[in-house]
Amino acid sequence: MDLRQLEYFVAVAEERNFTRAAERVHISQSGVSAQIRQLERELGAELFDRSGRVARLTVAGKAALEHARAALAAAAAVGQAVGEVTDVIRGRLAVGMVVGCTVTPLFEALAAFRHAHPGVELALTENGSDRLAADVRDGVLDLALLGAAGEPPQGLRSHVVVREPLVAVVPPGHSLAGHPGATLREVTAYPLVCMPRGTGLRGVLDQACAAAGITAPIALEAGAPDAIADLAARGLGVGLLSESMAPRYAERLTALPLTDVTTPGLLALVWRDTRSPAVRELLAQCRRTFSRP
Repeated sequence: MDLRQLEYFVAVAEERNFTRAAERVHISQSGVSAQIRQLERELGAELFDRSGRVARLTVAGKAALEHARAALAAAAAVGQAVGEVTDVIRGRLAVGMVVGCTVTPLFEALAAFRHAHPGVELALTENGSDRLAADVRDGVLDLALLGAAGEPPQGLRSHVVVREPLVAVVPPGHSLAGHPGATLREVTAYPLVCMPRGTGLRGVLDQACAAAGITAPIALEAGAPDAIADLAARGLGVGLLSESMAPRYAERLTALPLTDVTTPGLLALVWRDTRSPAVRELLAQCRRTFSRP
């Protein structure tokens, strides 16, 4: 067997689909299938159950997966160790960001990192925060920018880059528009327009409603602040945004602090370890860009 076969095996195991795995490793599906068939012949066991639409690991496949990941990590570590002593960083970094992310400092950090370390392949994926945290724990992602309610996810190292309260936004003429603030119960008397599950702001809303025994009347979900603002401005519901998002829509919407919701929404960088020089360098670049005024 060779490292290429192990890479394809891990890709199919993580993607649970031969087509997506082929796209990930940049070869044809038939090429991935052929290499895994060869690996199975060498091991004397089938690694995947191909009877359904999803490629599921067999018992043998499950037994092999962690060893395959370890072998790939060891091979990468060899290159990284050499790179450290020659001041060259190489390899691949898998980065995740929460769905609907438009945080410019992250993009600036990735661009600066790519310019400084062209030998590192960057892969960027978007997902819900719970999935991102799980992928970092499992080693699928090296680093992720995710949302959380109150505190970063447990079991991971983290750096909070934003910590701020949830606010409601309403158009002029709305019955709440003249109020200096609003309670959760007052806001949930109206249809809501908010972020989807898996985002930090939605986590804040869900936690607050559960604590108050309120069922949130969510009318519409949108992953981008601009979409939430546009929908709220058209009277389709009370919008829910973070405190720093609201001022950009001040000409169309009035922001109302939620006076009884004290849990902040977070954006945090999370990672599992910093043994990789590439992870350390990207973290350092992220900290620099996020600390700029």
